[in-house]
Amino acid sequence: MKTLLLLPGDGIGPEVIAEVRKVVAALMAKGGLELTLVERPFGGTSYDLHGTPLTAEAEAVALASDAVLMGAVGGPKWAGVGRDVRPEAGLLRLRKSMDVFANLRPAICFDALADASTLKHEVVAGLDIMIVRELCGGVYFGQPRGIETLPDGQRRGFDTQVYTTSEIERIARVAFELARSRDNRVTSAEKSNVMESGLFWREVVTDIHARDYADVKLDHMLADNCSMQLVRNPKQFDVILTDNLFGDLLSDQASMATGSIGLLPSAALGVAGKPGLYEPIHGSAPDIAGQGVANPVAAILSFEMALRWSLERPDLADRLYGAVEAALNGGARTRDLGGKLSTEEMGAAILAQL
Repeated sequence: MKTLLLLPGDGIGPEVIAEVRKVVAALMAKGGLELTLVERPFGGTSYDLHGTPLTAEAEAVALASDAVLMGAVGGPKWAGVGRDVRPEAGLLRLRKSMDVFANLRPAICFDALADASTLKHEVVAGLDIMIVRELCGGVYFGQPRGIETLPDGQRRGFDTQVYTTSEIERIARVAFELARSRDNRVTSAEKSNVMESGLFWREVVTDIHARDYADVKLDHMLADNCSMQLVRNPKQFDVILTDNLFGDLLSDQASMATGSIGLLPSAALGVAGKPGLYEPIHGSAPDIAGQGVANPVAAILSFEMALRWSLERPDLADRLYGAVEAALNGGARTRDLGGKLSTEEMGAAILAQL
């Protein structure tokens, strides 16, 4: 039997994960899903209980599971704690420990929500982008990093953007393989005009494309231009391949073309046979936490991705995706989409379709 570890975390995390629990129960009761659920505190919640955002025991459980689904981490409550024990540090440590280097962030505009975006209907209708973000390297993990005092009394903060050939090649392979199952196009985004690491990224991607993936159409685009193009004409993209920092930024920007960041799931995958890490990309949203108005769709679709990529039930993933789409087609809307449904009511609408 497969095991799914739930890490509800902070802010709206527990609220949206509660709706995932209901979906899991429904699929176990009527879909033939066999799944063991376990749960651990994570992020700020774990820090409050144990003094660390990720305990060694929770980390071990994650590595022994088939999939890990988290809600969200962080919030102003923990802004003053040491950087090494902030909620976000626990997430970075978990990603590194699981070696989930390939972050898949789909940006799909459901037909029923083409008017929910701040962009024009004709710009976003039919949108289907897959952003492939490198997740275990780059400036978030590079050394040296720190804040220091210079001899003249000034302070200086610094981070290091660094990638190796193998790190770029393995994420590029994921992007090219995914493109072959889609529209066979990859856009690699970096800043090769001003960054040595960006130039190196472009060289490695170009080389592996020529060697192994010449059948896939490859374009290179500067990350700032890619940001602009995501607003001007997002449907020009199929698969966007990019590094950790730019992937973080570009995927959040792409989310708004779909209508709401509350709709977008993500999967973080490593080598075959190892557990994947799944999470909605919306963050902890402390401004609405506890109000019962958060959109649970991104969390539910993150579980859909877990069914597809780690739990070996693509049939149930298809059913769940169809239920979400049907609920949206039926007019189900949370506040972020201009509606009035609560978190629980939105979850109930999806369960009714399921």
